[in-house]
Amino acid sequence: MNPLRKFKNWYEIAKNDYPFDHTAFNLSTSYKNKPYSRMVLLKKILPDGFVFFTNLLSNKGKHFRSNSFLSMCFYWENLKKQVRIVGKGQVCDESESDKYFSTRVRGSQIGAWASKQSSQIKSRSHLLSKYNDYSKKFENKEVPRPNYWVGIKIIPTEYEFWEGGEFRMHKREVYSLRNKIWKKKILSP
Repeated sequence: MNPLRKFKNWYEIAKNDYPFDHTAFNLSTSYKNKPYSRMVLLKKILPDGFVFFTNLLSNKGKHFRSNSFLSMCFYWENLKKQVRIVGKGQVCDESESDKYFSTRVRGSQIGAWASKQSSQIKSRSHLLSKYNDYSKKFENKEVPRPNYWVGIKIIPTEYEFWEGGEFRMHKREVYSLRNKIWKKKILSP
């Protein structure tokens, strides 16, 4: 079975039966030999990868620019299913980022300008003041996408599908891409 097809199948089940946001995944990066993880939202599934959007000036953006290998992990507790995907990230073209940015609510668009994501701030009131400044700047205007706010596509080289089993007899399947062919192996839990 093609691992993308299996992922889409599980993703649809989660979309219908998971009580929380089925798009949430843990994104892991590596920077200066240290791992970092945070939750982000999947915005697009393409035939060759998975897209999320972020600020390239943020910590995750800095990590990505230093090491483009990324890992994403979805966990849907009530379904007892987890999918871990490892791959190489690449910045989406500007038109893709522009298109998605235009669908965001106006407040989030302004927030992308106001927040220097991951940088230290003087106070929350300072941040809110910057938000108000940008709100005035873009009043009665379309909010353009900041050039540092982009889509990143993770192109998979490995998938691991995990299903919880009774007495910890979980099912684990790993698909690895070798010479453009997906090779499957079963792992002990």
